Amino acid sequence: MDITRFHAAFFEESRENLDAMEAGLLAMESGAADGETINVVFRAAHSIKGGAATFGFTAISELTHQLETLLDEARSGRRQLDAGAIGALLVAGDSLRGLLAAAEHGDPIDAAGLKRAHDGLAKMMGREVVASTKAADKEPEIAEWRIGFKPAPSMFLSGNDPLRILRELSSHGELGVTCLDNTLPDFSSLDPFEAYLAWDLMLPGSVPRSAIDDAFAWVEDQCELAIEGIPATSAVAPPPAPIDSAAEGNVIALETRKAGGNDSGDTSIRVAVNKVDALINLVGELVITQAMLRQRSTQLDPVANEMLLSGLELLDRNTRDLQEAVMGVRMLPVEFAFSRFPRMVRDLAARLDKKVRLRTSGEATELDKGVIEKIVDPLVHLVRNAIDHGLELPAERRASGKDETGTITLNAQHQGGHIVIEISDDGRGLDRERILRKAAERNLPIGDNPTDAQVWDLVFHPGFSTAEQLTDLSGRGVGMDVVKKNIAALGGQVEIRSKKCAGTTVSIRLPLTLAILDGMNVAVGGEVFILPLNSVIESLQPADGDVRTIAGEARVLRVREDYLPLFDLATQYGLSGTARVGAPIAVVVEADGQRLALEVDELLGQQQVVVKNIEANYRRVQGISGATILGDGRVALIVDVGGLLQAQRMPQAA
Repeated sequence: MDITRFHAAFFEESRENLDAMEAGLLAMESGAADGETINVVFRAAHSIKGGAATFGFTAISELTHQLETLLDEARSGRRQLDAGAIGALLVAGDSLRGLLAAAEHGDPIDAAGLKRAHDGLAKMMGREVVASTKAADKEPEIAEWRIGFKPAPSMFLSGNDPLRILRELSSHGELGVTCLDNTLPDFSSLDPFEAYLAWDLMLPGSVPRSAIDDAFAWVEDQCELAIEGIPATSAVAPPPAPIDSAAEGNVIALETRKAGGNDSGDTSIRVAVNKVDALINLVGELVITQAMLRQRSTQLDPVANEMLLSGLELLDRNTRDLQEAVMGVRMLPVEFAFSRFPRMVRDLAARLDKKVRLRTSGEATELDKGVIEKIVDPLVHLVRNAIDHGLELPAERRASGKDETGTITLNAQHQGGHIVIEISDDGRGLDRERILRKAAERNLPIGDNPTDAQVWDLVFHPGFSTAEQLTDLSGRGVGMDVVKKNIAALGGQVEIRSKKCAGTTVSIRLPLTLAILDGMNVAVGGEVFILPLNSVIESLQPADGDVRTIAGEARVLRVREDYLPLFDLATQYGLSGTARVGAPIAVVVEADGQRLALEVDELLGQQQVVVKNIEANYRRVQGISGATILGDGRVALIVDVGGLLQAQRMPQAA
């Protein structure tokens, strides 16, 4: 059998196990762990080791074996994991990530990193082992292990082999196996999702309990398991009672672990992302077809076609429900992005000699997978900035009457059809006067008496920084222009709130998904364009005196007390079109903190559209972010408001 086809699942599961292991170790270091945490960490390492050994990834299995030995001593109470030991385990986890990536892509192994991980674990192993809290003379001598074992159907479906477990147990000593007498029901009563196999297993008492636990570590949630140690001084005990899934409980006293199986009610399967994307694309096509049918149905006689129109209304509702359900498949909790920060915060705090506390909230808030993947890098930069330049050193915080431990807060929440992610610190805050001095030195445009928001927005200019000395970690402002650009590319907005000596908050507002857009349809030069609804501020019909021409050609529109640049979209996109009937309409939009007015022929209404990537099907077009297909089959382009601003040199307001 070609086992290489299972490599992808192994690598993905191993990375998940590494995430669980890292989270558990950080919780143990911070004192937030419970008694089960060490078992979770151990099982994660054991699962990686077993899979690596199966597929022949020797370097991975050898490192996890060493790591597993240290963890086993900790969970048995024979060793205390201090800060040094946890640090060595985290370094080993980093090395494992590198080994997994090398094995997955066929790259050479980082020998220096691997040696550093091995040496760190060996150093911890060489320390004096803390004595067990239970004296050996008080532990009863085990004459025999009795194990009741019944696999759940999920074990077979996941590809695990119960016989592999029996073979592993037999490698530790003579294994006695008795197949329990489970009477099969009539053929007509057989349940294809039930297991009718169960065994009574016996092992010598000389076999360590940890070896038995290791054998079942992979499948403990996929079986009914009862392990009983028979003391040497006791009478011969009867074999464990047959495991019966229909029974009220299990009569084996020492330990019972019930399989999650079909009783959990919350199961999952792994599906390749490209299959989900293909499904979403097909649903998008269905939505377009449904819109076409709806538009054509307006020409039908409602009396003669009552049943047909009723069916189309039902199709409309079902299509919308299907679309929302399929889009939900790509939705992931923000925890997928937040989970990488505890380790990063820990390492940066140690490197900078700072004390940092990380608080997160709203981790269950869901966001499209594509958005999560693209927002991680901006979040990493903002958190690094907050630690490096936002938070003070402990001595400075104590001198100012603050807790010497600074706090970084990550919060996510839904607001309408958007998600808002905030990164806050309780550090020194932004220095308004210093920012203004730096802006003046760089000849940046600054109005009279700018608001705080306008001052904070200056840090998004390329290369802007108030740091006296830039570090390899960050510089307040260095890279912030890239952060804003990346967020704007997602259709999002970013703003800063800050108070001197009290801290800074960076707020990011993002659409929930990149595949569907709420838009305003407008007619321009005989064509239909889509304006993203989150960019639209208002629409109005200008009076003759509200439009002025400056510098001979640039036009501005007076909106109350402000003058906004006015773009004719027909001219912008080179459309001759048909002669405009009636006065033009101006739609005020906003991007990158700047407002402008777009001149259109007619407002056609609002609708939710399926976004198509225009670059993949044609080429990149300045001022266009994508396209969609309308109900009549025509292609409508989606206006990139931010791109229009970048393509034009905006005149100063008159």
